[in-house]
Amino acid sequence: MGDGSSSDAKPGPLAGLTIVEMAGLGPAPLAALMLSEMGAHVIRIERMASGKAFLALPPEHDLDRHGRSILKLDLKRSEGIGLVLRLLEKADVLIEGFRPGVMERLGIGPQEAQRRNPKLIYARMTGFGQEGPLAGRAGHDLTYLAYSGVLHAIGPREGKPVPPLNLVGDYGGGTMFLIAGILAALVEASRSGKGQVVDAAMVDGASMLAAPFFAFMAAGFWTNRRGSNLLDSGAPFYDTYRTSDGKHVAVACLEPQFFAEFAKLLPLEQRFAAAQYDRSMWDGMREAITRRIGEKTRDEWAALFENTDACVAPVLSFCEAPQHPHNLARGVHVRAGTLDRPAPAPRFSRTPSETAAPPSDEENTAAVLERLGISPDDIEALAKAGIVGG
Repeated sequence: MGDGSSSDAKPGPLAGLTIVEMAGLGPAPLAALMLSEMGAHVIRIERMASGKAFLALPPEHDLDRHGRSILKLDLKRSEGIGLVLRLLEKADVLIEGFRPGVMERLGIGPQEAQRRNPKLIYARMTGFGQEGPLAGRAGHDLTYLAYSGVLHAIGPREGKPVPPLNLVGDYGGGTMFLIAGILAALVEASRSGKGQVVDAAMVDGASMLAAPFFAFMAAGFWTNRRGSNLLDSGAPFYDTYRTSDGKHVAVACLEPQFFAEFAKLLPLEQRFAAAQYDRSMWDGMREAITRRIGEKTRDEWAALFENTDACVAPVLSFCEAPQHPHNLARGVHVRAGTLDRPAPAPRFSRTPSETAAPPSDEENTAAVLERLGISPDDIEALAKAGIVGG
């Protein structure tokens, strides 16, 4: 796999894999980051500077560029497109996140790319997919969650739907399904010798994540009323509660044995403790839990429940989570230069992933072009012509 260059050797289960990433935002760059940290050599194609970037971050904090070689090209010129096609001849995977038709108009759509490299996995990441009435429409995580039905289910009973950050559409329904599609296609290509197009869409992925809830509804275990079900804050034993210091704890004792331990330690009145699944008792149970939790601080409750199976946890902020003893012991977060961030996941026993670093001078445009066999003089000429950037 890849171009066979020993200079690209990295640790990780995907070592030797070469991925070309068309620069974008959201789910595709996170997929490229994760694949890079698993050992793939990722070459990120960026357009020549064309104004201020959305959510521009300093290089040491810009995870959309970490772990990559960066190649800046003028994609409006045939010479720039030609360089992309030369890269694709030696690549295993292309990742692109443009609206349908953009890559075709550039001259690097699936047909042209796979004509150059029949084994290429051409991975496409969009909101609505490559076809359908909404395929060409703009949107964001919240847009796709709205169309999937997922957003309607998230939020309090008497309140409005609540955005779950952009974790469910962009990164759950987008990044993770894109990675799954790429890896599955690579496995199949290892048997058939043929590449294929992976059409990953956030509406598709978010919908698939919600598949169990569609099954719950069909079986009569879930209602269409937000905040009234077992896992959406409807159940008083699966919710968050405010503590005396204005912080919160998460109570998640779904099973009877865990609820019994919770009720004993809280303690909860026997009439509630003996009626976990009696919905007629839930309003009173919630009031009782709310009053009791409000009598202590978050950390006092955390200490009380710490060594139990009551499934009660302190609600930690992004600032606090890295310092929790369990996260420290497991190394859930790492220091990467000036950035504190989650460590690469998942973990591998023989071929560990490596935390990606910002692009170095050795990973710039000239270095990438040299790997294609382009001479320093030709690189300088391309730069003077404005086809490549430094």
